[in-house]
Amino acid sequence: MQYLEFGIRCLIGTVFLAAAVGKAASGRSFAAFTSSLGDLGLVPLRAVRPVAVAIVAGEGLVCLLLAAPWARLPALGLAGAAALLLAFAVAIACAVARGTHAVCRCFGGASTSPLGVRHIVRNVLLAGLALAAAGTILRPDIGPARPAGLIVAALGGLLVGGCVAALDTIADLFRPMSPIPTARSRHPARPGR
Repeated sequence: MQYLEFGIRCLIGTVFLAAAVGKAASGRSFAAFTSSLGDLGLVPLRAVRPVAVAIVAGEGLVCLLLAAPWARLPALGLAGAAALLLAFAVAIACAVARGTHAVCRCFGGASTSPLGVRHIVRNVLLAGLALAAAGTILRPDIGPARPAGLIVAALGGLLVGGCVAALDTIADLFRPMSPIPTARSRHPARPGR
């Protein structure tokens, strides 16, 4: 169970690190995130920037807590991650229910995908994983962990976390393409020919 918990810690840590770095990487990325936060219509305009700063700071704090070597701090980080993820899911659900077409800037300014049900499901599933892992950290140790097992768990968590962070890009790969205009479709035939 300790390997699964460690893998989930790495997964959640990867997702939160990608989110925090993606938003804070440049002024442009942070501005895009702040703008999308304002587009949700859930925060008064004067509070959008402070809330954006608090979100990025919270994501960074989760990463630090997950990397701590003491059992209680990663458990606290996982609980904090679950709380943030559930708050994000509720905010996205409210925005989707109101018909807002805000773009997902969860990982910075690169995404152009509008927020939708997949973002809600992603956050709820991640929150569930974080809570499950937090519960296993506080149980008494079964025994010492083997380094090879921890490495495999970490690599698995990093891989899945990277895929979660790239969810919108991956989904775009499978989205049907619009037809490519041909010479005939650009210049329709005139009647009588």
